[in-house]
Amino acid sequence: MAGKTQKMNHQIDASGKTLGRVASEAAKALMGKMSASYTPHVLSDVRVTISNASKLYTRERKQAHTVLTHYTGWHSGLRSESLAALAARKGYGATIRHAVQRMLPRNTMLVARMKNLIISE
Repeated sequence: MAGKTQKMNHQIDASGKTLGRVASEAAKALMGKMSASYTPHVLSDVRVTISNASKLYTRERKQAHTVLTHYTGWHSGLRSESLAALAARKGYGATIRHAVQRMLPRNTMLVARMKNLIISE
């Protein structure tokens, strides 16, 4: 099978770690900065798997006071939600996914990089 490359796997165990540490390690691996052949404009073949997302360590104050915002595009469409409310509504994987997405560069490869992120509770 000439021409096909095998995806490299990068495992991250989130139990006992903070949200920022896990997200920054995942973002760095998704960009391909963990390999010696890193090129900024080339999509890397790295699949990042984060396990034990529900055992992530977050302080209660950070869960209550961290406000995540997004704009829907409609008039008065600014939506905000606390970190605890997002975790209760969608699970801890959504909080990690949001943090990783905000740490990646906003270019055409963002969607393809986020497809290589697998989070298990």
